[in-house]
Amino acid sequence: MAVTTKTILWKVDAAHSELLFQVKHLGLTSITGYFRNFSLEAETEDENFTHITDIRLAAAILSVDTNNTLRDDHLRSPDFFDAEQYPRLNFVASAVDRHEAKTKLEGELTMKGVTRLVTLNVTFAGIVNDDRGQTKAGFTIDGVISRHDFGLTWTNAGDLTVDDSIRLHASIQLVRQD
Repeated sequence: MAVTTKTILWKVDAAHSELLFQVKHLGLTSITGYFRNFSLEAETEDENFTHITDIRLAAAILSVDTNNTLRDDHLRSPDFFDAEQYPRLNFVASAVDRHEAKTKLEGELTMKGVTRLVTLNVTFAGIVNDDRGQTKAGFTIDGVISRHDFGLTWTNAGDLTVDDSIRLHASIQLVRQD
């Protein structure tokens, strides 16, 4: 007789989570942008995230926000994300590798119709029960990708204007779904 394992579903608490990117402009300053509308779901076999079976993230390109309307419109254009043709970026995890206090999350990131394998660093902040009786888990996720790898190749002055390296950062709070 086969033993079935019930998975636990976790969903992002959007009010207490953020998904952002940073890129150097003219090699002088970093510009920070946010995806204001995103979803993230994870499935685990236990409440302590020792056995993760699925992680999926989707972010709406139209929700990109750098605190500058002209820049945001340019980022949504075909020069960069091409939001009309590619309305979402997606990440689907394929492996979680833990070594002591360090965790690596590997998966397929898809932007502008291009899918690449990426590796992200994950820090697990812990699990708590909030004042409403909800079980919540916290994570910080960081990584660096090449914009050229995803077809985000616009530039008007070589790579001086917008650096190739894009730093990704997420501060995620998940809520257990019962």
